Amino acid sequence: MPMQTLERRHTVRLAAPDDLAGFKAAVRRLVAQQVPPEAVQWQLADAGDLFDDAPPAPDADPVAPFRLPAGMVALLERAALHRDRGRFALLYRLVWRLLAEPGLRDDPLDADRLLAERMARAVRRDMHKMTAFVRFRPVPGGRHMAWFEPEHHTLCATAPFFARRFAQMEWAILTPERSAQWDGHALAFGPGARREDAPGPDAGEQLWLTYYAHIFNPARLKPAMMQKEMPRRYWKNLPEAQLITPLMHAAAQRSGRMVEEAASDPQHRRPAASIALRLDQRPAETAAPGTLDALRLATAQCRACPIGQHATQAVHGEGQPGAALMLVGEQPGDQEDLRGQPFVGPAGQLLRRALEQLGWSREALYLTNAVKHFKYELRGKRRLHKTAGQKEAAICSQWLEREIGLVRPRAAVALGATAARALLGRAVPIGQTRGQWLRRADGLPVLVTLHPAALLRMDTPDPEAAFADWLADLRAATPIMAAP
Repeated sequence: MPMQTLERRHTVRLAAPDDLAGFKAAVRRLVAQQVPPEAVQWQLADAGDLFDDAPPAPDADPVAPFRLPAGMVALLERAALHRDRGRFALLYRLVWRLLAEPGLRDDPLDADRLLAERMARAVRRDMHKMTAFVRFRPVPGGRHMAWFEPEHHTLCATAPFFARRFAQMEWAILTPERSAQWDGHALAFGPGARREDAPGPDAGEQLWLTYYAHIFNPARLKPAMMQKEMPRRYWKNLPEAQLITPLMHAAAQRSGRMVEEAASDPQHRRPAASIALRLDQRPAETAAPGTLDALRLATAQCRACPIGQHATQAVHGEGQPGAALMLVGEQPGDQEDLRGQPFVGPAGQLLRRALEQLGWSREALYLTNAVKHFKYELRGKRRLHKTAGQKEAAICSQWLEREIGLVRPRAAVALGATAARALLGRAVPIGQTRGQWLRRADGLPVLVTLHPAALLRMDTPDPEAAFADWLADLRAATPIMAAP
């Protein structure tokens, strides 16, 4: 009978499987009462009515608080979110031993500590998988919703990541045990849900599946490594998972076709020194003064800033004098630098798609950039875009101004902040002015919007909606294009 009274007296009931605050408070109380681990029974509130009559442990007399190493506290907090039903007993036993055996904190081979670390690693991995594999889908009212099935009790610990990353979007994450909601200001948690409560596929999903199928490289397929990083248990909630099996089965055939195809001609980058040598040795090109051809030749010789020393070539604008609309980007990219034409890379392909949907005639447009050379930084063999500095853009502004004077467009579109500054002579907040007409000192109207490359880099669960918003910005210039 005394043993039964002792066990009943030290029954600890937590409010939820991830009740860290309740667990910490109970540990402090039990340590203050000097209750050994074997005399404590840990239970959860969702266990039913069986333990409703279990009395709480009495408050302890005030004592000095105890301290644990910060690394051990983090270990306990992560391991407490594991699904193992004996985790709280293990962690309290570890705390008890850490206080009684100070040398334990320096013993990496202790059985209790190894088990707790294994639990903590599993929890961290589960949190990482949630950040990687949650897929939001739009629902009526401008909100987004996702379904996920975590292996451990990690929703509340991971939800702040999504609140930071998607701070401007109202969303909800549903799991079988509980749900998280973000209204743009605060996180709230509620009961669990069923898979049927989550929305089904949306229109933008097909675009993502098409993109995923096109970037799949059968020559680099490593099924074991892929399934290690993306276990099959997550596939049922990933839109692209429906493509994985058929793509894997067809990988051998696709690799064979790639081997049989003729090699493509390589695009060689020309060193700046050899470019200058050829310019000096070849017969001078001529063009009538005051024409776009003459301006192109003058731009090619420009070395007023360091960018021109390293780029393959200057990239002049394309179009005819009298074009209705001048579209101005930031600077050439890698493909533009190699081919000597503006907007031929990935951003240019997105712009071409927009022009087709807008119904704008290419002959009525003049495409150019505020900066005429490609500025980049090397990462191995890759040349990564680097934004031109204000001084470099200011030096290059003479070429843009001369283009405007020769083309004499009815209006201009500033694609991005660098283009807006070059056209308007001042910094322009794109987020606040996109879709609006501003006016240059010479009276030329300028429509401000995003650069297409910004859409490609945008971290959004609904890229089609972002593209539609960009089209709405550009559509403001349709009357200019339609005017005779």
